Amino acid sequence: MIEDKIKNISIIGSTGSIGTQTLEVVDNNMDMRVVALSCGSNVELLEKQTRKYKPELIAVWKEEDAAALRILLADMDVKVESGMQGLIDVASYEKADITVTAIVGMIGIEPTLAAIKAGKDIALANKETLVTAGHLVIDAAEERGVSILPVDSEHSAIFQCLQGNRGNRLSRILLTASGGPFRGKKRSELENVTIEQALNHPNWAMGAKITIDSATMVNKGLEVIEAKWLFNVAPEQIEVLIQPQSIIHSAVEYQDGAVIAQLGTPDMRLPIQYALCYPYRRALPGDRLDFSKISEIKIEKPDRDTFKGLDFAYSAIKTGGSMPTVLNAANEYAVAKFLGGEIRFLEIYDMIEYAMGKHDLIKHPELEDILATKKWTEEILKAKWN
Repeated sequence: MIEDKIKNISIIGSTGSIGTQTLEVVDNNMDMRVVALSCGSNVELLEKQTRKYKPELIAVWKEEDAAALRILLADMDVKVESGMQGLIDVASYEKADITVTAIVGMIGIEPTLAAIKAGKDIALANKETLVTAGHLVIDAAEERGVSILPVDSEHSAIFQCLQGNRGNRLSRILLTASGGPFRGKKRSELENVTIEQALNHPNWAMGAKITIDSATMVNKGLEVIEAKWLFNVAPEQIEVLIQPQSIIHSAVEYQDGAVIAQLGTPDMRLPIQYALCYPYRRALPGDRLDFSKISEIKIEKPDRDTFKGLDFAYSAIKTGGSMPTVLNAANEYAVAKFLGGEIRFLEIYDMIEYAMGKHDLIKHPELEDILATKKWTEEILKAKWN
């Protein structure tokens, strides 16, 4: 990043966990400017963000929310849009140098592809985009010559471990997981867990959906698929390890047996800032690791019998085609039902397994196939569980 050049940033999902922390990073860097923002429905926070950062374009999902914002922000020179087109316009805004995809779910696919087509570098926090449309995204990025810079803490860690090692062949990616709030518990102990218990992550402060995904370990399964696309490795080269202290954020083993790991405190601002400033590192306020207080670093193997999300993901990526979309769409649907109090925790696994077992594979899905597969998945789950 050229130190005397302003970097213009667009954020889709600005009111969520990653979006708000991205804005904290902007606060700490005088040469970053926010030019476009979007959110789902948090009109109150988006208004505050707009007044503070003065973007030229903002978007919300519902037109009635956009209409309300136009009235609230009538004293400001800002364009307000809505719907998918609004998301696409924010993601691909002409003045943006980089787009932060902080939105949750498959809704991020079309805006991300539009941003790439517009030549924007992508700070990627929306893992569902690569899980379901990785082949489309990677091909489009290569064609347009844009960078996809990972923001997930684990993928950022892997990316950092690869720096300075161009041309050196890796043998394994060691993808770490905290184990979530139910680490060490067996399936019988998870029959009646509450929403509050599932949202009580021991280390990270995240949005509700990704916190539930961490509790089921579906999140780590999705990250396996994401790593396959980001780093061009075979699924069998990705090993998941439980590191409950969240000190090691992930590691890479090279063919000579050397392992390089990235360590740090659990602070999402670090991978966000690294993506926005790449290839440079800048000062970041916050806690630091105190090695004098670390008596040991724990490593465990995941309990794949209890936490079935990992095996679902490895099966989906082995099958390929449209199957990862079914995995992701079924999980999105099931987690929403769980958070709404409509199903039990373990039924998340049941719904994913059911949808994957019923799906007729599309081997080479295009965007319309991916979106149709999402709709099909939701419809068969609704028919069985409602």
